[in-house]
Amino acid sequence: MAEKGNPIYKRILLKLSGEALASDQGFGIDPDKAETIAERVHEVVKLGIQLAIVIGAGNLWRGRIGIERGMDRATADYMGMLGTVMNALALMDAIERVGVETRVQSAIEMRAVAEPYIRRRATRHLDVGRVVIFGGGTGNPYFSTDTAAALRAMEIHADVVIKATKVDGIYDADPKKQPSAKKYDHLSYIDALNLRLAVMDSTAISLCMENNLPIIVLNFWKQDALKNALLGNAEGTLIDKGNS
Repeated sequence: MAEKGNPIYKRILLKLSGEALASDQGFGIDPDKAETIAERVHEVVKLGIQLAIVIGAGNLWRGRIGIERGMDRATADYMGMLGTVMNALALMDAIERVGVETRVQSAIEMRAVAEPYIRRRATRHLDVGRVVIFGGGTGNPYFSTDTAAALRAMEIHADVVIKATKVDGIYDADPKKQPSAKKYDHLSYIDALNLRLAVMDSTAISLCMENNLPIIVLNFWKQDALKNALLGNAEGTLIDKGNS
């Protein structure tokens, strides 16, 4: 166990769902939620950790609804990518208001509001202590923001992907519906893929497995959960190569 104030990771990629910014009704951008996320980010930065973020867009647009109505999949996905940039801008504003310099980079170029994604520029921002928020997904349809998070994490040489959720790890069943559900403290990539867990898509897990990039799934809203994980304390569920 790491000593207090001594993080075990230098650079992390935090994956947030769009719902993390949503109001209690599940849609839109709630300024209070943005401020809470900004406070968590500030805590990480104060530890001396370099932080990059990928955020989804489920609070603004759910592509599957359009697809169910006959919308072209690529069009639905591009709309979602644009939504992630809106969320990234809202999050940037909240983080900068707590005193942390932040940059948004978009895989879809829109120079009036965000930098284009350039890997070396992103790593330079991180090196000098800025938070970088990656918007626009991968820039390609048919790929989720989970996959974008795994891809960007590898490109910037992150030490770990933190998957932020509303539960304190991965369970073998929904703990809200089944109180007896078993929590996994540790899973191998292969086990995570075989269990077909809904917490992260299989493409993202496979990318992490191929590049030996660990994933920690935790309750982002639990006080100090993120900080505890980064200090090496037991928190959430760790997915790595295990014994497989």
